[in-house]
Amino acid sequence: MAAQGGVLFMEKVSRLLSRQNGKPVLKPNRPLVLKDSVANRKPKKGEASCITEMSLLMACWKQNNFVDGLCSNEIHSFYTCVQKTQATMKNMSKQDVITGGRLSPKQATTLLRRFPNLQSEI
Repeated sequence: MAAQGGVLFMEKVSRLLSRQNGKPVLKPNRPLVLKDSVANRKPKKGEASCITEMSLLMACWKQNNFVDGLCSNEIHSFYTCVQKTQATMKNMSKQDVITGGRLSPKQATTLLRRFPNLQSEI
């Protein structure tokens, strides 16, 4: 069914570009061909984590003139929060690779270069 939809779409595009009924409906300023590369954009960062622990640590430092020994509990809680967050991020990145989530721009570009598109219009 997906192949049929693609064929129907291609027929519609070729009909809009043809000169059978006078002027073509579409006038593309570039060839209607996909590029063999993708823009190299970095994925969006997630929200910040461990903000409350960090703010508690900084408040403790301010009260105790930045002496680490007096704020050992806050430092420990902040580091444990950071370790938990890093572990969950690592697990999520592994799941994205396993479940076939979105490809990174680098992976998409290598696949497009391996299997290039036709370099002519419809």
